[in-house]
Amino acid sequence: MGAVPEKRSVTGDRDVETQILKPDMDGYARAAATLAKGQLVAFPTETVYGLGADARNDMAVARVFEAKGRPRFNPLIVHVPSVAVAKTYAVWTDEADRLASAFWPGPLTLVLPIRPGSGLSPLVTADLPTLAIRIPEHAVARHLLDTFGSPVAAPSANPSGKISPTCATHVEAGLSGRIAAILDGGDCDVGLESTIVGLSEGPTLLRPGGLPLEAIEAALGGPIDVYQSSDPLTAPGQMTSHYAPGAPVRLNATDLREGEMLLGFGPVEATVNLSPAGDLTEAAANLFGHLHAMDALAAQTIAVSPIPNHGLGRAINDRLRRAAAPRP
Repeated sequence: MGAVPEKRSVTGDRDVETQILKPDMDGYARAAATLAKGQLVAFPTETVYGLGADARNDMAVARVFEAKGRPRFNPLIVHVPSVAVAKTYAVWTDEADRLASAFWPGPLTLVLPIRPGSGLSPLVTADLPTLAIRIPEHAVARHLLDTFGSPVAAPSANPSGKISPTCATHVEAGLSGRIAAILDGGDCDVGLESTIVGLSEGPTLLRPGGLPLEAIEAALGGPIDVYQSSDPLTAPGQMTSHYAPGAPVRLNATDLREGEMLLGFGPVEATVNLSPAGDLTEAAANLFGHLHAMDALAAQTIAVSPIPNHGLGRAINDRLRRAAAPRP
């Protein structure tokens, strides 16, 4: 186990030494003990790295918002190890059973009415009457949840509004000195945050993500509603400006202008290419890593090739639109 040098923390008036933990028995034990003390641990999921806190501990959850610079009105996702545990925190429905049976563990978050007396911090839900909850598939995340034995609230482990992290190096670059530990489980396979489906009323796609809308509709036996940007904020990942690199982003680029670098898709000459073969699964897995790489190249403007808007392309385009939105 190693540690990075101390850096000035934004989580209070003292420095935090961010420990880098290996995914072994000692690492899981240290990570669980850190969470139990109300400190923050970044860990991998199949989607992106999450910034974990004890979901029952008000101070711990407050530290998540402070470390990320995240607005308090933006709710968090709670990660649990099983459907049985999920049912103790959320009011279950038939649709939840169908989706959980089909896609959990995996890149799907369900938003359901929170169960009265759940014991979760109200900061997790941003005082909404609903709870965003999921079971991650990544083996490291599952070992950590089993070792800790309690629900973990975890948004993406990056400064709010910036590019999401898909490896421990990304987390370290953004949050070292602000959090207690990073559990290094290698690269994330899916590379996009979880798809979020609301079930408190009729089934609604609240955020496209690593599970395609088409698969959800097939499991439910018909089309579902889709969240509109003019609707009230009801789930994570709905901020207009989000996932932003340092440079401005120009979408649907079919040419390259002076000072631009191209984030390509398909058989085009590009600075970096999400998928030369035009494979949306490969493009999703590469999206945030390639945006981090273009940041490192100090691009003045990032031009992005057109991406088909079906399957995982819907989620890729959602992230790119938010990355291209005017910065607050």
